[in-house]
Amino acid sequence: MPGVVAGGPTAKILFSRGELHREVGRLAGELDAAYPNGVVLVAVLKGSLLFLSDLVRRMRAPVTVEFLAISSYEPESGRVRIVKDLDSDISGQDVVLVEDVIDTGLTVGFLVGELGRREPASLEVCTLLDKAVRRILPVRIAFWGFEVPDVFVLGYGLDFAGRYRNLEIIAAGQMEDLTGDPDVYVKQLYGRPANDLPR
Repeated sequence: MPGVVAGGPTAKILFSRGELHREVGRLAGELDAAYPNGVVLVAVLKGSLLFLSDLVRRMRAPVTVEFLAISSYEPESGRVRIVKDLDSDISGQDVVLVEDVIDTGLTVGFLVGELGRREPASLEVCTLLDKAVRRILPVRIAFWGFEVPDVFVLGYGLDFAGRYRNLEIIAAGQMEDLTGDPDVYVKQLYGRPANDLPR
């Protein structure tokens, strides 16, 4: 477990490496049971990459992986758009959309609508983190890991300004701390100064 830096802002560790490993294993087992003949996992870049990688390695059912990337929310519209689309046709196939965290439900609702128009045989959602307290649009989530409160989460693919993605834990940070200094938790969470991190 990472140490705490005395005298400075600290992030709260929400889930350890072991807890993540166990939860991903459970989700992999659920997906294997639901799709013994195979499934297409559609991951949303970049945050879900680490989760997807571990999930796929724990699964025993045949798996095909596809990727989507979306824009940030457009000013004044609250909408996103697809900036990297799937490479393959998913019509007639069982598809699971894989997310790192679902909060308001707006992005997932948009993506489910877009994927549904491509006529998959089935379409479900899997997320590692469910921030249900922030839900605006109801979303059906068939496979989920941990429920989290309304906090800013870091690690295991989740970042702030590109930092913290490669942590093997998930921590909660304060937005005001990160806005003031994106490296504010680096020494605590990595155990070394910011300029020692791989770039």
